[in-house]
Amino acid sequence: MYRTSCSKLTGAWKCLQLDGLVGSSVQQKLFANASRSHMSARSLIQLCKKNQAEWITFQHLCFLKRQYVKSSSGLCQRARPRQEPVSAVLDDRDDSMVRQVQQIPALKPEPGTEVSTCATESNQVEPEADRVARLEARQWKEMRVQYSDLPGIYARLSKLKLTALVVTTAAAGFAMAPVPFDPVGFLMASLGTGLSSCTANSINQYFEVPFDSNMNRTKNRPLVRGQISPLHAVSFALACGIPGVTLLTLGVNPLTGFLGALNIFLYTCCYTPLKRLSIANTWVGAVVGAIPPVMGWTAATGSLDPGALLLGAFLFSWQFPHFNALSWNLREDYSRGGYRMMSVTHPGLCKRVALRHSVGLIFLSALGPVLDVTTWTFPLVSLPINLYISYLAFRFYRHGDRQNSRKLFFCSLWHLPMLLLLALTCKKSRVAQDEAAVTSSSASLAL
Repeated sequence: MYRTSCSKLTGAWKCLQLDGLVGSSVQQKLFANASRSHMSARSLIQLCKKNQAEWITFQHLCFLKRQYVKSSSGLCQRARPRQEPVSAVLDDRDDSMVRQVQQIPALKPEPGTEVSTCATESNQVEPEADRVARLEARQWKEMRVQYSDLPGIYARLSKLKLTALVVTTAAAGFAMAPVPFDPVGFLMASLGTGLSSCTANSINQYFEVPFDSNMNRTKNRPLVRGQISPLHAVSFALACGIPGVTLLTLGVNPLTGFLGALNIFLYTCCYTPLKRLSIANTWVGAVVGAIPPVMGWTAATGSLDPGALLLGAFLFSWQFPHFNALSWNLREDYSRGGYRMMSVTHPGLCKRVALRHSVGLIFLSALGPVLDVTTWTFPLVSLPINLYISYLAFRFYRHGDRQNSRKLFFCSLWHLPMLLLLALTCKKSRVAQDEAAVTSSSASLAL
C-alpha cells in the first residue's frame, strides 16, 4: 500500500464542520500538520465556514475511514500508483506507422505488363475528342453496308431457313396431289410461294423492330442493327410480294394466288399484332403454316380437295409441339419483348396443347387411307415416329423442364420431313385411283 501526504483535504473534507461534531483529537492532528500543509488546512477551514448549514453524517465518516489511514506521523491518503502516459506512447507509435507507410516506394510495373488506368483517369482529364468519340461509339447509328453484303442481309431479312421450310411443305403438297407431275408448274409454284414468304417475313421484321431489340434471339436482325433502312426493307418486301402473288395467280391458278395473298395478310396483319395481345396468336400462326401445303395441292390440281385439307391438318398439329417446345426455352426473351405466348402467360396450357396435338398426329395419319390419299400402310409405318414424338410431349407435359422441351423441339425438326416422306412413299398411285373411279362408275351404271 502506498502512502502520500494528505495535501488535498479540501475535496474530501468539503462538508466538514468544526463546531464539536468532530473529535478534538482529529482537530489537533489537523492543526499539527498545518506547518506542512498550511494552505490545505486554511482552505479547509474557509470551506467549512462557508457551508455551516450542512452536517456531516455517518456515511461521510465511513467514507473518510476507508479513504484515509492513521499513522504515527500524521493523517495520510491511500493513493494509486502513477500510470504511464499511454496516450503519448500510442500517438508516437501511430506517427511512426504513418511515417513508415509514407516511406514505402512506389511500385514500378515490369516491362511487358499492362497498367490499369483507373487511378490515372481520376487525376487526368479526358480529352474532349476522346470523350466525343466514346459517346458516338455508344450511340445507335446506321451501318454502312457494301453491295456485297446485301445478299446476306436479304437472307436474314426474309428468314431464309423458315422460307425454305415453307417451300418444302408446298412442294410436298404438290407432289402428294393425285395428278401427273408438271415440272414447270412445280417450279412456278415453289418460286411464287418462296417470294410470298419473303414478303411476309420482311414486313414482320419491319413492324417488330422495337420489340426485337429487347430480345437476345432477334437483336442482331438487319433492321435492329441499322444495316438497312426501314424504307429499304419495305421496298424489298414489295419487290418480292408483288411478283410472287402475280406469278401464283397468272402462272399457276387464281386459287393458289389467293391463298398466297391470304397467307401474307394473316402473317403480317393478324399474327404479328396478336403476338402482343393474346395467346391466340399461336393458333393463327399455325393456320399460316398450314396453308403452304394446301397451296402446293391447289397448284397441282386447281381445286381444294380433302387431301389438301389433310396435309394442312398435318402442318397445323405439328406446329404446336414444335413451337411450344421452342418458346419454352425462350420465355425470358419473349417476356422482355412483350409477346404474349402460352409459355409465358399460360405454361400449363402450353404443355397440354403440345401433348394434345402430338397425339392428334396419330389419328390424322389414320385418316390418310380413309380420305383415299395414302395406302393403309401409312398409318402403320408412321406409327413409331408419331408415338415417339407423343412420348417426348408427354415427358414435357409431366416435367416441363428445359431438357425435355429441347428434346421435343429437336425431334420435331426431323419428324415433319420423315412424316411427309412416308406419306409420299405410301401415296396412292394414279392407276389405282383411276381403277377405283371406273369401278364406282360402272357400279352406278349397273344400278
